[in-house]
Amino acid sequence: MQKFILATVALLTVACSLPQSERDVYLFTGFREPALDGLHLLYSYDGYRWDSLQGVWLTPRIGNQQPEYYNHHSEQMEQTKFYPQSMMRDPSITQGPDGVFHLVWTLGWAGDLGFGYASSKDLITWSEQRRIPVMEGQKTNNVWAPEIFYDEVKGHFMIVWSSSILPVDYTEADKLGANGCHRMYYTTTKDFVDFSPAAPFYDPGFNSIDGFVLKKGEGEYVTIVKDNRKPGYSDLFCVTAEDAEGPYGHPSEKFAPTYSEGACAVQVGEEWLIYFDAYKQYRFGAVATKDFKTFTPIDSLISVPAGHKHGTIVKVKESVLEALKAEEARRASLNE
Repeated sequence: MQKFILATVALLTVACSLPQSERDVYLFTGFREPALDGLHLLYSYDGYRWDSLQGVWLTPRIGNQQPEYYNHHSEQMEQTKFYPQSMMRDPSITQGPDGVFHLVWTLGWAGDLGFGYASSKDLITWSEQRRIPVMEGQKTNNVWAPEIFYDEVKGHFMIVWSSSILPVDYTEADKLGANGCHRMYYTTTKDFVDFSPAAPFYDPGFNSIDGFVLKKGEGEYVTIVKDNRKPGYSDLFCVTAEDAEGPYGHPSEKFAPTYSEGACAVQVGEEWLIYFDAYKQYRFGAVATKDFKTFTPIDSLISVPAGHKHGTIVKVKESVLEALKAEEARRASLNE
């Protein structure tokens, strides 16, 4: 009996010393208008109900530093004034296979032909911020809403964004909208030092932005797209492909109200939840889907703090969130 008891104690001791598996939780990047203070974070334990981590988690230090520059959006050289002010819009995040988080963001409404980049191991301490000049020399006026995706099959990161095209290149479908027109482009990198040349990504033949890429399964990739023609459109649809870089097929049915943008998706159980900013209504909406062909509205099931704007959701281990909460408490104590 004594040997049995000793053996049981030994087994329990070994079991307790083994690392315990952590549950996944969710972080939601975003910004607050007018997008000058920096990165904001929400967290959720179930992917539906969200709370804020107070404060700013990365302050932008790069961006427009010139008092004015020319607007190439029109065929004529129209001078537009922008004042020196670093800005962070549309922060998109992913976690690499080594655990490092990589963040990209929009640097400006117009005039800047690159996006912002920084990395972090814990979302508290960040690398030096860098401007990645992906559209230098191109006939465009902006780089909007870069979305980052890690392609585990090819072992590299993809960044997809939208840039304006000249009116001379507008299609008849473009002209159904009264606003300027964009197309989507992408680049790839393994180390965030060397980047492939910017290349066309997905072109539906009309003004489109906010391309969010996800992997649904082996050889199954989805990009969520905003039809950016206004008025009468400005809504969301999905396209699918066998490769993250395309080519992408026919669009799904529209699934969000008019004047929706900034979509992102996360898998929760067997369903994917697609969140989007219903910006005319000053709120977030969401749909659930399993196949990205049929969509069920779940607005009544979600809760997103007011003021949260266009970002992405990433699953992290709970220890990452606990460290952020500890830092949040430390900052609060310093301000008492």
